[in-house]
Amino acid sequence: MCSGKCSRCIAATLYPLVLLSIICNIVLFFPGLDVKYVRGGHITDEVKYMGGIIGGGVMVLIPAFYIHLTGEQGCCGNRIGMFLSIVFAVVGLAGALYSFTVAMLGLANGPFCKEGDKWTAPFKNSNSTYMSDAKSWEKCTEPKNVVQFNLGLFMTLAATSCLQGLLLATQVINGLVGCVCGTSNNKEGAIGSMA
Repeated sequence: MCSGKCSRCIAATLYPLVLLSIICNIVLFFPGLDVKYVRGGHITDEVKYMGGIIGGGVMVLIPAFYIHLTGEQGCCGNRIGMFLSIVFAVVGLAGALYSFTVAMLGLANGPFCKEGDKWTAPFKNSNSTYMSDAKSWEKCTEPKNVVQFNLGLFMTLAATSCLQGLLLATQVINGLVGCVCGTSNNKEGAIGSMA
């Protein structure tokens, strides 16, 4: 497989991961699938950092577009284009790392919820032991099932950003191969036109 085809495959795989990151982050704004919590400011701080929208979303989507273009025949499918794809992949890696960091903080600190009659983050200093202690989840009386809600979505964001990071690191290596050896897009076109 030439480096140009590899770039197209990487970009095609990044697009759904970007969409998943953005959707997870947007859904996190509505615990209990209700707008009253976001209106009242009763959402987890890490949701406000928008790791899935900014990091795993925009900062990965822009490099994905460019990486896709490096796989196409034309101006970007050359050694300079492959070098630039390395630069864009590194920017995407930074975005994936930001998304992963925010997701891990969201998991470590736990949800912002109503405990008794006050809003607090009851698991913030629990060393993340709350994740395996389902009985402690009863501390959060509102929004309903907010602990499971946050755990599921932040874990999905963490896994998604890991996959994004892996794909973008692969593109860095692919870009290096493309810089050194060329993309071989032109060779394929020449062979295809001869047949």
